[in-house]
Amino acid sequence: MKSLKYFLVAILLITQLKTVAQDTSMKLSAQQFLEIVKQYHPVARQADIFVEKAKADVTIARGMFDPMLQNESSQKTFDGVDYYNYNRPSLNIPTWFGVEVSAGLEYLSGSRTDPVETKGESSYFGISVPLAKNLLMDKRRAALQSAKIYRTASGAEKRNILNNLLLDATTGYWNWVKQYQVYRIMEEAVTVNEKRLALVKTAYQLGDRPAIDTTEVLAQLQQFELLKNQALLDFKNSGLELSVYLWTNNTSPYELPDDVIPAEELTLLNTEASPLPELNNLLETARKNHPELLLYNYKLNVLGIEKKLKFQELLPTVNFRYNQLGKGYDVLKTATGPLFENNFQYGLYLGIPLRLSQGRGEYKKAKLKIEETRLQQSQKMLQIETKVKMYFNELVALQSQVALQEKAWKNYFALQRGEDIRFRAGESSLFLVNARENKTLEALQKLQELKAKYFITENKLKWAAGILAQ
Repeated sequence: MKSLKYFLVAILLITQLKTVAQDTSMKLSAQQFLEIVKQYHPVARQADIFVEKAKADVTIARGMFDPMLQNESSQKTFDGVDYYNYNRPSLNIPTWFGVEVSAGLEYLSGSRTDPVETKGESSYFGISVPLAKNLLMDKRRAALQSAKIYRTASGAEKRNILNNLLLDATTGYWNWVKQYQVYRIMEEAVTVNEKRLALVKTAYQLGDRPAIDTTEVLAQLQQFELLKNQALLDFKNSGLELSVYLWTNNTSPYELPDDVIPAEELTLLNTEASPLPELNNLLETARKNHPELLLYNYKLNVLGIEKKLKFQELLPTVNFRYNQLGKGYDVLKTATGPLFENNFQYGLYLGIPLRLSQGRGEYKKAKLKIEETRLQQSQKMLQIETKVKMYFNELVALQSQVALQEKAWKNYFALQRGEDIRFRAGESSLFLVNARENKTLEALQKLQELKAKYFITENKLKWAAGILAQ
């Protein structure tokens, strides 16, 4: 079996596989296949983009806390009269606790200015504080906290996307392995019957067998050739289905060459030697780490932030603003003395809806969303636990079925060998030999199908527990 590194290089250099000698075949293992899917499949790359978009949303939310430097200028002259000339550069700094710090310079001149405004050069620094509504939570803090939660949740969302993608991919891989194994079985059956036809022809020419025996062998051979052709077609088509999950590093689809075969040999894989996982451990892992359940936890955290924000609508709006003023452009020199004594400006705003209808409705709706999400989470948990138990039961049953089918195949094979020995000794007929052979091949094909189904179910169990992408 080729190494993963060698195969990945071959995937990138598509033409390399075409130059491989006909007597050698590239082998693709399940692990190699999954690594290619994880790295290059567009859905896997979209999952990475989803994570990066969540990080960008955090940056956007942090932008609402960026300091704002601005300038306001205005001037009016009419009929030769200089009404006013106003210029005000300022800096506003939002803080996490809802307090805004501001500082600025002002220049005002003119003959028709507002008497409440100060002429000439002045400066100020101050704060604006919400004393009730928006004190503990506001839209800026809610947006940033939610964005951080979504950034963390994007990792779980990525795992969920990969979990679903790898389930489909592994199912396609083991179906491909099964079809290849069926083709190998029919190919071997054709080879055996070709030798048997040559043997019977020789016996007929020597007078040991009737002519009808050659027809009997030829009919069996032709039937197996038909089955071989169908098996080859099914193998090629399953390879095309597998190619859906194979992409190059430049996001180009890649068609699996015909000379690439599975590395796994179902005939050599012993399912009895595979230890079954502990059901209780799987259930506990699913409850704690299943990406879909984690997404519900993150959603509840976001809804909790929304609930805190909506609670603010029940509080009165009380905003206090204080500015320390200074003459000229150096506020630190002229703004002296205690607060509220000289060179100051303050404002207090108070407002409250008398019925609080909107606030009560928004807050109630936020609580109902949380209750609804918790119910959805409980339902999802039950669905996940049920799937884990179902696939575990199926895996246990398949392990037993594979063991029984393997014994049945060995018994059929022993009967076939015995019948073939009797035929060579002249004590049996080709009809009985063919009948035994058909039963043996049916049992062998059934065995390979059960083994493939076992590994598919094993991956379904990991998928149900949410650990397939780990």
